Amino acid sequence: MNTQNTPRTNLVVLDMAGTTVADGGLVEQAFSAAAQRLGVEPGTPDHAAKLDYVRATMGESKISVFRHLFGDEAGAQAANKAFEEAYGELVEAGRIAGIPGARDAIERLKEQGRTVVLTTGFARVTQDAILGALGWQDLVPLTLCPADAGGRGRPYPDMVLAAFLRTGAVDDVRQIAVAGDTSYDMLSGVRSGARVVAGVLTGAHDRTQLSAAGATHVLGSVAELPVLLEEEDI
Repeated sequence: MNTQNTPRTNLVVLDMAGTTVADGGLVEQAFSAAAQRLGVEPGTPDHAAKLDYVRATMGESKISVFRHLFGDEAGAQAANKAFEEAYGELVEAGRIAGIPGARDAIERLKEQGRTVVLTTGFARVTQDAILGALGWQDLVPLTLCPADAGGRGRPYPDMVLAAFLRTGAVDDVRQIAVAGDTSYDMLSGVRSGARVVAGVLTGAHDRTQLSAAGATHVLGSVAELPVLLEEEDI
């Protein structure tokens, strides 16, 4: 049961791609398209190495990934712009859907009296395209991308803390639950001080990776989160 020392988690911060949104590998496809536009040819060792890095850093802010891969800021910004354009084209082509049960889970969390925020490592234009494609524009009161939190995405805690500050839903970070599919989501949640940091197995990383990064719980999907919070009286 809850006590004064274990306040109820009334703010839930959910990742998008891989957690609430199924994109069918669009990140890799968009990266390949963007890289080719920048002269990195598919099938080359350079392309393979860069793609491996993209896979290894799923969940991290995309501009941070491109800063690592392309070095100077101009190159990183050009790569990020090409990636966002390629991803947006794939979204417009109908290559995206909600994770089964995700929308119902969000609605149930809201019915439980919790405020839900959706976050992403993509730029705002891409986040809005995804929300539009799914018809989720009015599903939650706040959506955040790295630019909304001072430019730093995961694994920094900034988006979680921005949700804390901007919603005013809770007055203690221990009243926050974070859920995501990557180790970067887990690190972001842990560093924010969130009481619940739930990994889900519908995306990039497995149970071992999520647990190693600090997950307090590992779920089959986000559909299980409302039940977890309700049954454990968290």
